[in-house]
Amino acid sequence: MNMNEIDKVYYQLETAAHRAYNRGIQTGSGGNLSAKIPGTQNMIVKSSGGSFADCKQNGEGFVVTDFFGNLIEATGAKPTRESFLHGLLYQINPEIGGVVHTHSPWSIAWSFTQKELPMITQHLKLKFGMPIPVVSVNSPMVRPEDRELIEPLFLENKKLPAFILVGHGIVAVGKDVLEAEHNAELVEETAQIAILNTIMLKLSILE
Repeated sequence: MNMNEIDKVYYQLETAAHRAYNRGIQTGSGGNLSAKIPGTQNMIVKSSGGSFADCKQNGEGFVVTDFFGNLIEATGAKPTRESFLHGLLYQINPEIGGVVHTHSPWSIAWSFTQKELPMITQHLKLKFGMPIPVVSVNSPMVRPEDRELIEPLFLENKKLPAFILVGHGIVAVGKDVLEAEHNAELVEETAQIAILNTIMLKLSILE
């Protein structure tokens, strides 16, 4: 992979991180995102403790690791605690090129229903054509023992664009990190609409 291709990946990471922050699907220093380095078993992943707003295409806010979270380049920064999750997804489905995990409030609120997010909008039907599963992982991070909860999702459907972790947020994937970020936005939008629709039904605004 030449430097121009790597520069493109960093540009996409910065763009995705800033878009997610500006859209409000991830605030503060939470959340994480990554991009697979094509042709390798390595990924560029957000470093621990940083904000999406601070991620730069010059590499600031990111580290390079293998799919097990082991540092490839020693920069003094540590990878996100969710490195295992990111690497797991790249191993499960080689078609995935980018991952975005956000602590998006509407999606987290929906997750407590323990029900899949339905295809309530025409947009979701058009773009995804499937409901979004909700997965319960009783931990602030996905652990090796949680693989059995996540791997079957993609073995059943390699086109799955996202899932929601109960009390934790969206995990969206795509052919690259830009597509993954767009998918995360659509999940959050749909969760908001689903909750508002439920409230309207409860208030008998809708029949």
